[in-house]
Amino acid sequence: MTEPDFDKTGGLIPAIVQEHETGEVLMLAFMNKEAWEATLSTGLATYYSRSRQELWVKGKTSGNVQHVKEIRIDCDRDTVLLKVVQVGGASCHTGNKSCFFRKYEDGEFKITGKPVFDPAEVYK
Repeated sequence: MTEPDFDKTGGLIPAIVQEHETGEVLMLAFMNKEAWEATLSTGLATYYSRSRQELWVKGKTSGNVQHVKEIRIDCDRDTVLLKVVQVGGASCHTGNKSCFFRKYEDGEFKITGKPVFDPAEVYK
């Protein structure tokens, strides 16, 4: 099996995350080998949190887990694409559906959409 080349990138590779049905980009995270293996074995998107320096099962706290439906790897084997079913409708810790909720328009970034949940309530 061809696996990501974690050595090439210092142990962490980017993981682009898309909604399986629509193709909407939900987020970008990072995976180490342990997160990769956990994702493969559980079917739940698991990442490496650079700020906390630990594995992070997406949605473990909020309930907004990501069920992995398809995995792709790029030609250089240093980036993965996860196509997921996003439970709860929000992938972003801000409560938004996508982490890319700011759109550059007319010389400034404008917020698109409304949060699905209140982060202050979820992450007490």
